[in-house]
Amino acid sequence: MRAGVVGAIVAVMVLAGVSDAAEITAVVKDQHGEPVADAVVVAVPRSGPPPRVARPVRDTVDQIDKEFVPYVKAVVVGASVFFPNKDNIRHHVYSFSPAKTFELPLYSGTPANPVVFDRPGIVPIGCNIHDWMLAYIYVADSPYVAITARPGRVTLDSLPPGTYAVRVWHPRMEGTEEATVRSITLATTQEVAWQLTLRPELRPRRAPVPGQRGYR
Repeated sequence: MRAGVVGAIVAVMVLAGVSDAAEITAVVKDQHGEPVADAVVVAVPRSGPPPRVARPVRDTVDQIDKEFVPYVKAVVVGASVFFPNKDNIRHHVYSFSPAKTFELPLYSGTPANPVVFDRPGIVPIGCNIHDWMLAYIYVADSPYVAITARPGRVTLDSLPPGTYAVRVWHPRMEGTEEATVRSITLATTQEVAWQLTLRPELRPRRAPVPGQRGYR
């Protein structure tokens, strides 16, 4: 087969792959119509188990200025997550979640081994030394997962056309995640909006250093 013909066939295949990809743009707002950041959006195919995809070599949740960064982290079942401590003091990271119970006793730097999240679910994490430190790891049962930024929007791209159950979760939302499920049939690109009722944030306040400005 001549090189020109081969090139034309490859080009057609690439274009076909692009045209077959679909997208969901999710818009999440609160009860006041304000955009919601840190909302997890998950799309699960209705027509069978989600495909297996290559995962990042290294997922991380940092500890910076006595806070977990990011506040909400989405990973896929089986992901390995490191918890590097970038502060100049030691932290004690833990979770008692049914989805993943673990403990990293007082340490600095980066532990040699990551924590493997092998079950779907929501994993709150905290620090035994600093009560205000709180974050959430959302372990998804589908590779089609993302988190909204400050504008309250996120796009799930490269989805094969088909029907999906799409749901939303946020740490402060009232009601259940299951109540947010939408059945969406994709051909190309579709925008879907949710309005969540958010509870007030009840996280403990940071503890000040006596006689000093700032925090311990």
